[in-house]
Amino acid sequence: MAMGLASSSRRGGRRSKRTPMAEINVTPFVDVMLVLLIIFMVTAPLLSSGVPVELPDSRAAALPQEQDPVTITVASDGVIYLGNEPLAPGELPDRLANITSNPDGTKPQVTLRGDRMLDYGRMMAVMGELNRAGFNSIALVTSSTAQQPAVISGSELEQ
Repeated sequence: MAMGLASSSRRGGRRSKRTPMAEINVTPFVDVMLVLLIIFMVTAPLLSSGVPVELPDSRAAALPQEQDPVTITVASDGVIYLGNEPLAPGELPDRLANITSNPDGTKPQVTLRGDRMLDYGRMMAVMGELNRAGFNSIALVTSSTAQQPAVISGSELEQ
């Protein structure tokens, strides 16, 4: 006997509409959530430092991170970035003044990243502005190496 005939005979010969399904299938939802979790776990570290700079080498150990430090980057062309946003020349002091203090009244930690080819005076000018704005906790970012970094002699600097 065909399936359609059996169901219609049980219900008195009338055709009925399909009843809605009362159960929710959670498996596809969990699969999608796990895929999204993996995507966010992979991309989140890539978003923390968006300005590409060639960091100098150092054998120093890493410092413990605060929950949300202010990141300032000085690129090889001298452009200053606050987070990932480039600043116009002379805009840094105004933007530093707008950064709010922590609940205990102290300024947040600043992470300063600079390209290895930058001139020392440029980095000191940025650090001077940070100090003038009241930022006393400044971490300089380097790329870590197991070997001692190469020392540049005075004759190489003159070239």
